[in-house]
Amino acid sequence: MESHSGKFRIKLGLFILVGLAIFILSIFYVGKQKNLFNPVFKLSTTFYNVSGLQVGNNVRFAGINVGTVDNIWILNDSTVFVDMVIRKEVQKFIKSDCIVSMGSEGLIGDRILVITYGSPDADQVGEGQYLVSNEPVETDEILNSLQVTAMNVELITQQLAEIMVKINSGNGTLGRLIQDSTIARNLDATISNLKSSSSGLNENMKAAKENILLRGYFRRKEREAARKKAEEEAKK
Repeated sequence: MESHSGKFRIKLGLFILVGLAIFILSIFYVGKQKNLFNPVFKLSTTFYNVSGLQVGNNVRFAGINVGTVDNIWILNDSTVFVDMVIRKEVQKFIKSDCIVSMGSEGLIGDRILVITYGSPDADQVGEGQYLVSNEPVETDEILNSLQVTAMNVELITQQLAEIMVKINSGNGTLGRLIQDSTIARNLDATISNLKSSSSGLNENMKAAKENILLRGYFRRKEREAARKKAEEEAKK
């Protein structure tokens, strides 16, 4: 009986020790994530709409988690005030003209705050300093914009389909041009006439050059052309 009681006490003691160790490790992990054991300083910013941001969400700088959201409260009907706690070790890298933007952990993850780089010659931020923010783009606005774009694409597709139906039916100038063989033959005849006219014009020009009355005129033109060409070559 005493042996059984001793084993039970040993098991109970081990259970308590393991539970205590897990509890201590959990506190250490959470404290490290929330900067409970690191020297920190505070920054603040404001938004018109925090878009689901919550206390405890991460604050990032240069792609690294450097702090957390410490407090959120409504200042007035158009302003939400946000406090951040940032690790002291990165204070020297954050400038007074840095801008705070809203981001997210992946596509559908938690909201985070992102501090952008500032100017190299700007002053270092101080304790409790206010940083300017960029308002986040709402998901509803993006979806509405995509919906309008989809409606426009659908409308354009319908209009193109109607135009193609009219063309295939022979309606309109383009449709008649494609479907009506008579118009096509007339176009071929017109092109042939233009070629014949061009050929006749070339023959008339040759005949004019051979004419004794116009020969001097064409020779002067040729000399002028040769002189201009020589001048251009000399400039090069």
